[in-house]
Amino acid sequence: MTLKFSKYEGTGNDFVVIDDRKLLFPVSEKLIAQLCDRHFGIGADGLLLVQHSEGYDFGMNYFNSDGSAATFCGNGGRCITAFAHQMGISSNICRFMAADGIHHAQITDNSGSTMIVELGMQDATIYSTENNLFYLNTGTYHVVKFVDNPDNIDIIESGREIRFDSRFEPHGTNVNFAKMLKKQLYVRTYEKGVENETLSCGTGVTASAIAASLKYGGNSFYVNTAGGRLFVSFERVENTFKKVKLTGPAKLVFEGTIEI
Repeated sequence: MTLKFSKYEGTGNDFVVIDDRKLLFPVSEKLIAQLCDRHFGIGADGLLLVQHSEGYDFGMNYFNSDGSAATFCGNGGRCITAFAHQMGISSNICRFMAADGIHHAQITDNSGSTMIVELGMQDATIYSTENNLFYLNTGTYHVVKFVDNPDNIDIIESGREIRFDSRFEPHGTNVNFAKMLKKQLYVRTYEKGVENETLSCGTGVTASAIAASLKYGGNSFYVNTAGGRLFVSFERVENTFKKVKLTGPAKLVFEGTIEI
């Protein structure tokens, strides 16, 4: 079978994106892991399927690079919006269904190879804010820990320690190490499913901004990652966060075919 795909990246978080509206893609953990393998496949942090969803522009089905199904990905949500627009599936404004619910997105700049996408996220759920460890859900589970310098952290060792902590069983958690620097956030993220640091994580950036609001106040933040800068805004009433938006780039890297 010849599979047509597109490769997208959003602040360095990269994805294999496939038009699966006819449900022809043979979903399996083994195949998805092979496609995402950086040595023997296309190479990506995850795989996105654009599928039909009644009443919406499209449906988003997201898988981690190990082939496991995931709930939502913020950078992936922007990339799939750009892909759907490029394919003529949706206009500059769209509404799509993902595993965590309905999302609205708008392409605010389409002047070059990189689109700027404003993505509506789910209302945040705060689970705990103890001992400088913020545990919350912004479409998937995240821990945010504020540290003196994220660059001095062994992200793999420290991230795995928290990711597999029994407190976060059975689903585990993503882990973000954050610092407020000159009124902007700097974040490094360990992602479950990838089981490694990624250059950027949209839901993690969103979680870090909300944790920063709980710690320092404020309702919007620029967030710097190794892969680039994102912007998060929301409406906060006490410890309730609504109308959460994640804005940043989505870029087509290349298109191709692969035999599976």
